[in-house]
Amino acid sequence: MKKLLAVLVLAGCAQAAFGADVVGNANAGKGKVENCIGCHGIPDYKSSFPEVYSVPKIGGQSAKYIEAALHAYKKGDRKHPSMNGIATALSDQDIADVAAFYSQQQPGK
Repeated sequence: MKKLLAVLVLAGCAQAAFGADVVGNANAGKGKVENCIGCHGIPDYKSSFPEVYSVPKIGGQSAKYIEAALHAYKKGDRKHPSMNGIATALSDQDIADVAAFYSQQQPGK
């Protein structure tokens, strides 16, 4: 039994080390969007930092697109001070969960 447990633990570590795909959970994502709804959940909201522009609605957007955008903000490949700060605080699982949640929402919400 101890050998089986050791093999399973090692397999889990190997999977994590080789970049196993993270699967998003929309239910878990619902509890992780509090930083998102302050901008992305307000109809016709315009940001005033760092410049004035209309904030996009992300409801109904592809989960893969949201994940890619958040990872790009996290790495600094996409530039926006607020989004960079928020994305940096998210784990890969958080990003997948938030993306899954928003992808299941009505477009424009």
